[in-house]
Amino acid sequence: QVQLVESGGRLVQAGDSLRLSCAVSGRTFSSWAMGWFRQAPGKEREFVAGINWPGDGTAYADSVKDRFSISRDNAKNMVYLQMDSLKPEDTAVYVCAARRYGRYGFTRQEYDYWGQGTQVTVSS
Repeated sequence: QVQLVESGGRLVQAGDSLRLSCAVSGRTFSSWAMGWFRQAPGKEREFVAGINWPGDGTAYADSVKDRFSISRDNAKNMVYLQMDSLKPEDTAVYVCAARRYGRYGFTRQEYDYWGQGTQVTVSS
């Protein structure tokens, strides 16, 4: 009965900033790692960012390092992805994921729950 619902995706211009949110509800959220993945047209779903429990460790794909930042508010069961200096190649469906383990993973197989995604489109 776990639900992950993303929000915040929209059409923006290159160089803009955007913050995505992921609301987690249902069963326990305690001690879970969280992650963000994305999938662009014609490409496989790729890891974007991960954050451990309770939030003192993070990891990023090389393509977004220094531009994106993942964070979490455990009291509110929320996870965020702050995206700065957006590029057209960032255009994709962004999906929030949860893992029933304290440390984040880098592959789809390591996560247990998924949201439906939110579309981010970056125009030049």
